[in-house]
Amino acid sequence: MTLSSGGHVAREPVPASAQAPFGRRLTDAVARYGPLCVGIDPHPGLLADWGLPDDADGLAVFADTCLSALAGHVSSVKPQSAFFERHGSRGIAVLERLLAGLTGTGTLSVLDVKRGDIGSTMDGYADAYLRVGAPLGADAVTLSPYLGFGSLRPGLDAAAEAGRGVFVLARTSNPEGAQVQLARTGEVSVAQAIVDAAAAEGAGTSPLGQVGIVVGATAEHGLDLSALNGPVLVPGLGAQGAGPADIASRFREVGGTVLPAAARSVLRAGPDPSALRGAALALSDEIEAAGRNAG
Repeated sequence: MTLSSGGHVAREPVPASAQAPFGRRLTDAVARYGPLCVGIDPHPGLLADWGLPDDADGLAVFADTCLSALAGHVSSVKPQSAFFERHGSRGIAVLERLLAGLTGTGTLSVLDVKRGDIGSTMDGYADAYLRVGAPLGADAVTLSPYLGFGSLRPGLDAAAEAGRGVFVLARTSNPEGAQVQLARTGEVSVAQAIVDAAAAEGAGTSPLGQVGIVVGATAEHGLDLSALNGPVLVPGLGAQGAGPADIASRFREVGGTVLPAAARSVLRAGPDPSALRGAALALSDEIEAAGRNAG
């Protein structure tokens, strides 16, 4: 399948009953391909490094190369929506086609959009990303809970009905995040309260709940993750400074699935698809070896 910026690839809406819950699909994908989640982050510098123009046509070639190299070889990929949105409607069309191209390959899509709002606006985001037949429907999306975890309810319910997943921001690695995330609410930090709310969403779900969290890999997070029956998306592997051994150590107590996410450290192997795939598989092997050694 090609993702050239012209034309349109239509997707038939998938009935909710026809799609297994996200937690089960993720468990199966990780068992088959390993836990690595590869970020698809076509920022301007990377497009230039690949010899591509910084426009929708270059973006389409980039996305097509990532699809060819990674689909069916890693458990998940994480397109960063901002780098598609910056190209306007043509960029969003490329993103839509990328998500469609991943469908049925065995590689799950985690769309990094960090959406969060209240009332009818959050309901609109659910229409765009999470409901059955959503035009930008990925297997999972990232959500921001900082208008209150309860404000995410339309998205959480829509994801459950469609068999999709969500990853809720809990403890990010950017320094500014600490001002909010480490503030106290009662006896725990805001970040811990978000983890606890996510854990309540997934309690009793087998093998894994559809509500996960995002926790940065580059520092000790200080969270109790033992009750979480959902996946943990862990950005920061590779170019941001965290190594496989750091992740194995910092997330040892997680009962669910840990998805270490790396973008630049893999993407810099492009634009050759074979080299790109090789970099992803090598890093995946390192992650699994670190996990065995830590265990």
